[in-house]
Amino acid sequence: MQEKIRILHIVPNMGQGGLENFIMNLYRNINTEKIQFDFLVHYRRKEYFDKEIEDRGGKIYRFSLREDNNIFKYIIELNKFFKNHKEYKIIHCHMSSIGFLLFLIAKLNGVQVRIAHSHNSDTEKTIKGFIKSILIKPYKYVSTINFACSEKAGKYLFKNKKFEIVPNGIDIEKFKFNYEIRKKIRKQLEINDDEFVIGHVGRFQLQKNHDFLIDIFKEVSKKQTNSKLVLIGIGNLEEKIKEKVVKLNLQNNVLFLGLRENTNEIYQAMDCFALPSFFEGLPLVGVEAQTSGLKCVFSDVISEELKIIDDVSFIPIKDPKIWADVILNFSSKDRNESYDIAKNSKYNIKKVANYLEEIYIKGDNK
Repeated sequence: MQEKIRILHIVPNMGQGGLENFIMNLYRNINTEKIQFDFLVHYRRKEYFDKEIEDRGGKIYRFSLREDNNIFKYIIELNKFFKNHKEYKIIHCHMSSIGFLLFLIAKLNGVQVRIAHSHNSDTEKTIKGFIKSILIKPYKYVSTINFACSEKAGKYLFKNKKFEIVPNGIDIEKFKFNYEIRKKIRKQLEINDDEFVIGHVGRFQLQKNHDFLIDIFKEVSKKQTNSKLVLIGIGNLEEKIKEKVVKLNLQNNVLFLGLRENTNEIYQAMDCFALPSFFEGLPLVGVEAQTSGLKCVFSDVISEELKIIDDVSFIPIKDPKIWADVILNFSSKDRNESYDIAKNSKYNIKKVANYLEEIYIKGDNK
């Protein structure tokens, strides 16, 4: 029996985020008789997907860079790792900020195929974001294959270097609209049948712009009092957003659901999906929401490559009243039509998995 091709994915951790969900979607749909995913993570603690990874035969190698910030220790450990693990001919990196350092050490240790994957189109306008924008500059000179989730994400990271777009695929079947699930979830969340529900899925961090989202919902609630805002996610800005919700007297209409394993079901309970992010590569949640048949309103910094269905709007992050008007301008439709469109689109994970499988096999034969 031929030995499997082992692909080493380089990630911060395997918690429940868009990047991590994309990799797991890929992992579940790729030909595991030929290919095995392993992971190099940068926290010692265990995360959401770790058990599933190990159950599928994957190995997880834990480094502590994100916890101790000891770059010299990291370099020594990384060099030792690649000296001892010659089975990895292909590494697939999803961390642009340390990508150059990691690829340089891997190259010196004979790793021939080094895949750089861009998942964002910008960085936060902070000191940390500025430092990251400097660190990513040499990354593209030590990679051998460049991937990006969108045209914007590719140009951001690779500039004039050649790159290929790998769509953020999802398991289409999981997000097909189901009226019985809608009723079940609304009952669980104590949402009445006649209430209008806006949904959002994203970490509570600056990039996702929850502050503006609450302003939007304030305007929506003025015009439609029987409305609810459902927020899925956690993050360091969560308490600040909760305080704003109380200050605006919206606490009875905003639901903070934290992390959920059944996000695909919660989409069914929504009527509209809003994502006013300051920047995105190509948000997986936008693909999921459209597949579920939701009207979607995105900030205009998000690439229009994300558009799958007609009922999608891209709006500047300026006036929350304009967002509210667009959100409330909806008409009823057959939500299963969106599923049919998504199934035949480039965002079907089965198509993405088949494409990457070919890349990995080709790389292994170098």
